[in-house]
Amino acid sequence: MASKEVILTQDGLEKLEKELEYLKSVKRKEVASRIKVAINFGDISENSEYENAKNEQAFIEGRIITLEKMLRNARLIDEGEIETGVVSVGSRVTLRDLEYEEDFDYTIVGSAEANPGENKISNESPVGSAILGKPVGDVVEVNVPAGVIKYKIMNIEKNNKS
Repeated sequence: MASKEVILTQDGLEKLEKELEYLKSVKRKEVASRIKVAINFGDISENSEYENAKNEQAFIEGRIITLEKMLRNARLIDEGEIETGVVSVGSRVTLRDLEYEEDFDYTIVGSAEANPGENKISNESPVGSAILGKPVGDVVEVNVPAGVIKYKIMNIEKNNKS
């Protein structure tokens, strides 16, 4: 089975590479040290510090594997690929909620970079997939748990922060 392509902006690629480097060079050593100290406490069968350290080690190794796989399957969005005529990955989009007349700015990113707290939404999210490929002025309907939200695409630009 082929691995899923991971779409990343330059910023997203750098964040993943930094996280991977940190996990490999710092966290691995910290946890190995904690395990070594915990073993010195004696009987590891009832040693909660040892158990916690081993669990953290498993989590870190799993995250390293995930990050390496994501980076292997990464496709970097080139600044030149980002269109301003229609919404694409890398676009910064202003949407107007037609019911409440509120505007929202979002940057469309690949799922690996999505962070709603930073207004970065995935191209695979309900809103992201509904607006992908649409021009300014289009009205899209997005199915959400509470019903249907209608958005009008007010503006599309390249995200200067990528």
